[in-house]
Amino acid sequence: MTKTVVLTSDAPKPIGPYSQAIEAGGFIFCSGQIPLDPQTGQLVTGDIKVQTERILTNLEAVLAAAGSSLKNTVKLTVYLTNLGDFETLNKVLGDCFTQDPPARAVVQVSALPKNASVEIDLIALKK
Repeated sequence: MTKTVVLTSDAPKPIGPYSQAIEAGGFIFCSGQIPLDPQTGQLVTGDIKVQTERILTNLEAVLAAAGSSLKNTVKLTVYLTNLGDFETLNKVLGDCFTQDPPARAVVQVSALPKNASVEIDLIALKK
């Protein structure tokens, strides 16, 4: 099996030794995204809704570069620094995944890179 690195300028550049995503075995494995503006590399300002929407936009760009889209997501993992944001997060994800939502885990963590409030990684089908 081979693996292909996915990289697009439409999503934030990696801030460490990792790829935006790896395509392998008919799947796309997207690295965790925090709410960074791809043009400035800075965290977006706003509440958990704004931050989650930015992350989903970034992930959609990475998936598009790999020939896929969010609708092909099979697994999400969400990391929150405050589980009090869970209800708002659920609303945003519900608006995004209206049909056949992916499997998902949400966990609270003590901190995230750049002091972000939320991070999401995902696995999607290539098709």
